[in-house]
Amino acid sequence: MKEPWVKRVVAFVDGQNLFHGAREAFGHEVPDYDVLRLARTICGTRHWLLEGVYFYTGMPDPVTRPHWHSWWATRLATMGSRGIRTFTRPIRYRQQSVSLPDGSKISLRVGQEKGIDVRIALDMVRLARAESYDVCLLFSQDQDLSEAVDEIRALARDQERWVRVACAFPLASRSRNRRGVNGTEWIPIDAPTYERCRDPGHSR
Repeated sequence: MKEPWVKRVVAFVDGQNLFHGAREAFGHEVPDYDVLRLARTICGTRHWLLEGVYFYTGMPDPVTRPHWHSWWATRLATMGSRGIRTFTRPIRYRQQSVSLPDGSKISLRVGQEKGIDVRIALDMVRLARAESYDVCLLFSQDQDLSEAVDEIRALARDQERWVRVACAFPLASRSRNRRGVNGTEWIPIDAPTYERCRDPGHSR
């Protein structure tokens, strides 16, 4: 397939996955990234044309996590005003037993997202089928998305066109997960790049 001169990009951002990667790599305790600036920065270094950003996150419970529910509601409204398309699912909480170094166990209330990876995969494939992008820029290290990557490759062959899937993720010496999604072009985000793409208005 002929490689296009201008490569149109749609970015798909798993908000919680990106946050946990940045916390592990750079020590940030709040999801203070500016996803539009991150996507534009990566596209700029590769001379890609960013045409859209989709953002996905679990939403904290408004009763048990009122502060974080309000914080995310404000963040999402800001993103929407900047043209970012957002998608949320409620975070479900359950008790989980955790073993301590001394052999004892404690019970913790752990939040879990349900359906975020499925929604991302559906949108990735749907927009590939509509030929809405040449490059799918994924901000996630969730290997469950590798099946969507395979499907996009198959679609590109059927459509007889050039398509790539790239995976951007925070990476530092302290990172335990050092892999992007299988079958993608890996684009590590280093600390200086992440610092330039933080949103100071949402750092607390």
